[in-house]
Amino acid sequence: MEVLFLSTFELLFISLIIITSAKLIPIIYRQFTYWKKNKVPYVLAGPIFGTVWRVIFRRITFPDYCMFVYNYYPDVRYIGVMDFATPTVVIRDPELINEIGVKSFKHFPNHRSFVSEEMDPVFGKNVFSLKDDQWREMRNSLSPFFTGNKMRFMFELVSKCSNDFVSYLYEHSEFQSMVELKDIFTRYGNDVIATVAFGINVNSLKNPDNEFYKRGIDISSFSGTLRLIKFMLFRLNPRLTRMAGLRFLSRATANFFWNVISETVTARKTWSIVRPDMIHLLMQVKDLKQPSYRLTIDDIVAQAFIFFLAGFDTVSTLLCYMVYELALHQDIQQKLREEVDYYLEKENGEISYEAMSKMEYMEMVISETLRMHPPSLIVDRVCAKKFELPAAAPGYQSVTVYPDDNIWIPVYALHRDSKYFPDPEKFDPERFSNENKSTINPYTYIPFGLGPRKCIGNRFALMETKLLIIRLLEKFIIKPNEKTTIPIVYKKIDFTPASEHGFWLTLEKRKS
Repeated sequence: MEVLFLSTFELLFISLIIITSAKLIPIIYRQFTYWKKNKVPYVLAGPIFGTVWRVIFRRITFPDYCMFVYNYYPDVRYIGVMDFATPTVVIRDPELINEIGVKSFKHFPNHRSFVSEEMDPVFGKNVFSLKDDQWREMRNSLSPFFTGNKMRFMFELVSKCSNDFVSYLYEHSEFQSMVELKDIFTRYGNDVIATVAFGINVNSLKNPDNEFYKRGIDISSFSGTLRLIKFMLFRLNPRLTRMAGLRFLSRATANFFWNVISETVTARKTWSIVRPDMIHLLMQVKDLKQPSYRLTIDDIVAQAFIFFLAGFDTVSTLLCYMVYELALHQDIQQKLREEVDYYLEKENGEISYEAMSKMEYMEMVISETLRMHPPSLIVDRVCAKKFELPAAAPGYQSVTVYPDDNIWIPVYALHRDSKYFPDPEKFDPERFSNENKSTINPYTYIPFGLGPRKCIGNRFALMETKLLIIRLLEKFIIKPNEKTTIPIVYKKIDFTPASEHGFWLTLEKRKS
């Protein structure tokens, strides 16, 4: 019996190896030969993980990977890589970027979403992940939230958050001598989105363990071994993850957001509460008699969730890098402070929406921060209709991009290309002065994406950033200290521009 058991086990084991090999060998063969057959300049792929294996196995950071691929063939219009098993074209040429992102949008209308709405409704039904007509209808539903009138209303809410936040920092010395910016700016982003999107007032400095903040940390962390394994499972075998019932968000976090929003919607209907925020706007769309795209509670939860995630992580990262650069460049900080002081004095210590919009140097500093430290290192598109790309360079041939192939626009690398931005490692806001910004090719500077898929909330993100910077510079001089990392060291196994050692700076009170 023992021999029979071993023989059966061995037979099953050998069968498993044969089946797995039969599945993997064609995939690996395609990874190694696809671009060579198509006569496209390419970066050699690794088995299973494609060219991104260097990041997966912590050989290089994701920003370094972007530069590595971009500079592999410095004189071609595009490069072929393999995103795991998916052929991906990395576009280096601004004219082609315009063609793909704007002119031929119907061929490349969607982002690649590795989580479908069936697998995870909160992640899969948000405006970033939706495709085609569903995306178009949802974007049209959300657009009124970002009009001038709505921005002015939200300005008052965000202004109160920034005032309360900086006042708390000013009154508590433990946040001054040596402070880690990512933590406190994430708390600021948490408070802003909680009030603007969810209609809930939160103060994450006073109440550091509030549920909104804890859930935000859970959803915004894409590092760590377990999260990496889950990410790879979703990418490599979505069918298996669906069969196994895996969700990208933990069920507790998804339930938290669902309960908060459903209870808010119920309370507002019961008591006829009107608060012109994102929830109210989406409730109006949901209650239309004959909407072209009828919203459910799941739809509302998904949109509020992605807005929360963007504010929680993306805006806090922008603030970190902007304040970090101001600390390292005291002359730029002082010039910006003088502009802030001018408008504060002009408006008796307050800042109006109009005054904020007139701050030219503020706009220049933010633009240069976004050039050096864009929140998204790449912008992606997925081919929906077959498209012919011209030859990458003399000696190569044109290539057909097929449905479901990837397009990557390497934002981080474009922003650091000396051909478009001389001395690209220098932090120089003058690049974006009125005299100079007209010389910048718009398809080499794309911090918020481009075309119809451009980030719908970018004006809000900039307003949130400006209001906090205004109040910080009003109260503090920002300086580096012995824990400040110069230059920034990026975190490995993170697909965002996260700092390995944080952003440690000193907030020194200004003398009256």
